[in-house]
Amino acid sequence: MPISIGKLRRLQQCSTPDNVFVVLALDHRDELRQALKPIEPDSLSYGEMASFKSEVMRVLAPICSAILLDPEYGAAQAIAGGTLSGTTGLLVTVEAAGYVGEATDRRNELLPGWDVAKVARMGASAVKMRLYYHPEARHASKQEALVDEVAAACREREIPFFLEPVPYSLDRKSAELPAGDKRAVVIESARRLSGRGIDVLKSDFPLDTEAEPRRGEWEAACRELSEASAVPWVLRSGGASYREFRIQTEIACRCGAGGVVAGRAVWQEATDRRDGSLAEFLENTAVDRMVELSDIIAEHAMPWTRYFPSPVEDISESWYEQY
Repeated sequence: MPISIGKLRRLQQCSTPDNVFVVLALDHRDELRQALKPIEPDSLSYGEMASFKSEVMRVLAPICSAILLDPEYGAAQAIAGGTLSGTTGLLVTVEAAGYVGEATDRRNELLPGWDVAKVARMGASAVKMRLYYHPEARHASKQEALVDEVAAACREREIPFFLEPVPYSLDRKSAELPAGDKRAVVIESARRLSGRGIDVLKSDFPLDTEAEPRRGEWEAACRELSEASAVPWVLRSGGASYREFRIQTEIACRCGAGGVVAGRAVWQEATDRRDGSLAEFLENTAVDRMVELSDIIAEHAMPWTRYFPSPVEDISESWYEQY
């Protein structure tokens, strides 16, 4: 699959020198507000949200290849405040938090006042969009059309597009996707969405590990996902515990994943800590977790360059004239 010079350069910014992804996710909004103030989440101030993200970034960003942030509380604040080094890639989300429509037929909207052009203009390395998606949902085609819209804007701006499909249940009586359906839904979503102009797929682990204890099936599901995806895929932590996510990371990377976008599995306990206790947790436990994940990824992950042939042979002396 050919890749433009602009996207190529920005993917290099998001990855390690070995072309794998060690990305910290800190774009959480509603979930983080709930974690920081479980009793009165709506009372959490802008300053409190931004301050927490800044502290996590200060400690963890230097050991990541990139960090994923939201525009409301993280992205511009990280640049202006100097907590994000110029050597660390920056992914910025474009979708509004939550979804519209029924729980069994979810649709995403872009964040009002924000778009791909602004993400590119601020100097970010990539665009990320969370997409609630079930292949059999009534409005699945509308979700696919939104992917096409964002992909076209990313192509115009030559900025990579990380797509995060989030599976959900079609059963009105159960909010959780049935364990027996997860593998089929995750893999079919990759098959349908990865060829729509995205550059990296940010995926759930492709089965319910509590319902399926056999490691051989975990490996088979990850290989199936690798075959289904037309682009590099990375594993999202999705609320898993660190212990579980570490095991998932090793299996996924051994079976074709290109790294991780790790969020709460790394820093979740920090939401319960304050002042010196927060710094101690981040500088010890959270750092150790990111380093361990980095080592696993470095040893086993699939470089994203395997998917995108180098355009170097197409670069002539006058390439810039037609660029």
